[in-house]
Amino acid sequence: MNNQPFVIERTFYAPIATVWKAITDKDAMKQWYFDLAEFKPELGFAFSFTAGSDQTKYLHLCEISDVIPGKKIAYSWRYDGYEGISYVSFELFAEGDKTRLLLTHEGLESFSISNPDFLKINFEIGWTSILDNKLKQFMETGHA
Repeated sequence: MNNQPFVIERTFYAPIATVWKAITDKDAMKQWYFDLAEFKPELGFAFSFTAGSDQTKYLHLCEISDVIPGKKIAYSWRYDGYEGISYVSFELFAEGDKTRLLLTHEGLESFSISNPDFLKINFEIGWTSILDNKLKQFMETGHA
């Protein structure tokens, strides 16, 4: 069993404050991430959203577990009605006039491998698409 977390790094031509707003502001997040009914970058804040394939939608249940304003936000990620819990973190690093984003999604092995939607490869494909397409476009144009 592969217990290694999924890790992806991307650099955006934007200051940290701009990237931080993109990953913590509900209105910005719905442009590139998911349309959240509510989101606050506050420890213990619980939020949810529905996402999945055209055939199957999953209610995602999340709770913020770590916040360092302008630097890091982390939250639990689980599915309503399914076993397992994982953790997602976004960390930001200033690199001159650019910002390096490090996304880590750990605990994926806790999800049932009997459900192919929960295979690690699907998270890799999903996060890579979100960061390389939607977030990149949002950072460059202000909308995805």
